[in-house]
Amino acid sequence: MNTMIRSHLRTLVAALLLTGSATAALAHGDVVPQSVDTRTLPQLGAEWRSENPYAEGAPAHKEALRIGTSAYNQNCARCHGLEAISGGVAPDLRKIDADCSGMADPVKKKACIAEIQEYYAATVRYGRVRDGRVYMPPFDGILSQEAVWSIKTYLESRREQ
Repeated sequence: MNTMIRSHLRTLVAALLLTGSATAALAHGDVVPQSVDTRTLPQLGAEWRSENPYAEGAPAHKEALRIGTSAYNQNCARCHGLEAISGGVAPDLRKIDADCSGMADPVKKKACIAEIQEYYAATVRYGRVRDGRVYMPPFDGILSQEAVWSIKTYLESRREQ
């Protein structure tokens, strides 16, 4: 292959890669929220819980995991990645409470997990905006408390060990 053709091929490949990167960047936050049917879960009421009521060991854990898996795929995977494995556009949610998991002191560990759960719920509900740019769209009024905690149940099942 002559040098000129190779040069044009490199330029074409570079342009395609840049176009793909730009598309991924523009797609972030461009998600049409999908409703989540949580009728089979215990209803939590209007007051938001401070911790996941469907965590492992809870009576409704398996059902919340089933619903949360579907809800994550419908509403979160586009930015945060399939199976919660980020492709680099948004945070890898398998690691959301990684700082807490290695703590030896059970009191500090519990406080750390509570802080992360509060941060998670607030972020999902109200979104994240920095410098006028939407990094995370708000889902308050779109996803119910049951749906939000079901998604958290799914994320807890995907924790990176």
